[in-house]
Amino acid sequence: MKTEVAKAEGLKRDWYVVDAQDKVLGRLASEVANVLRGKNKAIFTPSVDTGDFVIVVNADKIALTGRKLADKVYYSHSGFPGGLKEITAGKLLEKKPEDIIKKAVKGMLPKNKLSRHMLKKLKIYAGESHPHDAQQPKNLAI
Repeated sequence: MKTEVAKAEGLKRDWYVVDAQDKVLGRLASEVANVLRGKNKAIFTPSVDTGDFVIVVNADKIALTGRKLADKVYYSHSGFPGGLKEITAGKLLEKKPEDIIKKAVKGMLPKNKLSRHMLKKLKIYAGESHPHDAQQPKNLAI
């Protein structure tokens, strides 16, 4: 019996929608990362992007446990001397709620070129609505 290796050309990609309201950030991000990688499919191949598209709505209503809103700090650097910037999770949630989920999911994907393709299939919206009704997304229960 031979092992089948998936080919990127013949894959059928589904669309899923996830409501992030009152969901814990890490638990939501790990489930979304598994769907983006395609680990929920029987044809999963680590070297091929076999994952599906994921739409996350209500990103502004995500839950963080403990004191993470005040204590968790995200860092970015401009590349210039003295260019280190930091922002707490609470301020980032007010300013750009989509970035919190995107950073959490990105950290759970493999660190290679393939992960950048997987991350492009993640669509995050702060509100209830999204413009992807034409793709007929299915609900993903988390």
